[in-house]
Amino acid sequence: MNADDRSILSVTCYGHFLSHFNMLVFPAILLPLSARLGLPMADTLQLGFYMYLLMGISALPWGCLADRFGARPLLALFYGGAGLCGFGAALFIDSPGALKWALAGIGLFSGIYHPAGLGWIACCVSKTSRGMAYNGMFGNLGLALGPVLAGLTNYFRGPQAVYIGLGLLNLFGLVLLLKTGSHPVHQGVQTAEGRDDFASWSSFAVLLVAMMLGGIVYRGATVTLPALFEIRGTGIHASLSSLFRGHLSGNIVATGLTSCLYLVGMLGQYAGGRAGERFDLRWSYLVFHVLTIPAALCIGLVTDIPLILLATFHSFFLLGMQPIENTLVARLTPSAMHGSAYGMKFVLTFGVGAVAVQIVRLVEQNLGVSSVFPVLGLISIGLVLVIVLLIIKVPPLRS
Repeated sequence: MNADDRSILSVTCYGHFLSHFNMLVFPAILLPLSARLGLPMADTLQLGFYMYLLMGISALPWGCLADRFGARPLLALFYGGAGLCGFGAALFIDSPGALKWALAGIGLFSGIYHPAGLGWIACCVSKTSRGMAYNGMFGNLGLALGPVLAGLTNYFRGPQAVYIGLGLLNLFGLVLLLKTGSHPVHQGVQTAEGRDDFASWSSFAVLLVAMMLGGIVYRGATVTLPALFEIRGTGIHASLSSLFRGHLSGNIVATGLTSCLYLVGMLGQYAGGRAGERFDLRWSYLVFHVLTIPAALCIGLVTDIPLILLATFHSFFLLGMQPIENTLVARLTPSAMHGSAYGMKFVLTFGVGAVAVQIVRLVEQNLGVSSVFPVLGLISIGLVLVIVLLIIKVPPLRS
């Protein structure tokens, strides 16, 4: 990668880390915040509703604005807006009404990152697939470290310090943005099917269906894994408890294992980026999703170490396909509309989270939590069939 690539990725990777970090701070301090406010946990959790809602539904309008004004000003708004709202959350930490709207602001400005940041990588980083891989790895790092850093800060200094730290981390992004200078937007790569815009967008519509199904599988897996580890990982918990003389709860072990899976996902995303760089994007996308299916179908049948191994294998490929998928979005849409295209993707993938939660709830109530992953495996089979249709419609694609 050249100097411009590295400069852009320093901003976008840090932004991806923060976009997930900003969302995971709140649940990490939910119980101590409830105690401080004197509210039931359910009422405190409700304070974050608009934060998560706005992050999802704002992706498309932010993407349209990024196409109109460019990624740099939008990312400056992300860092500055989320930073100031973080300070607002710290200031109003004891006022539930004001805290709710400060959190909503964090969600609104964090919604900028995915359409603007990925659009910048798609148009201006010379090795798109590898850039998407590095970017995805930092997002996983935010997922893994967000709860840990928030929990440690809360333990030593309390919830108010957590949001002061969040504000400072976001404002530091402005410093990185200033260091990138002014990079011209490179001429975008021609869409996969030349000048036939309708054909290109029809292929993108097929990809949207695949990404929506992938969003259901991803959200369903992330919602289910901690509970599955706690219920079916009792042998691991017993072994670790004896090692630490009984001072570990099942929940701590389960959430710790889940964080480790996000770190493994970083390796998967690096592998996905390199695969997308070397091979046809369509077939790489297919292979990564196909490899998740056997693991998903078998996860509900095993316990303890085999469960951890299968979940690790599943997460490696489920998270590893993301750089390939994001590069496909770049190749199947006009360069002038990359921000809007990523906005459409994330409205769908974040929006189907509620559907995935309902699927998990219904399966757990009727068949038990062990049946959730086999059901997700069946959804993945449908997803693979959609990718086969994409391969039929779209000519070979390279990163």
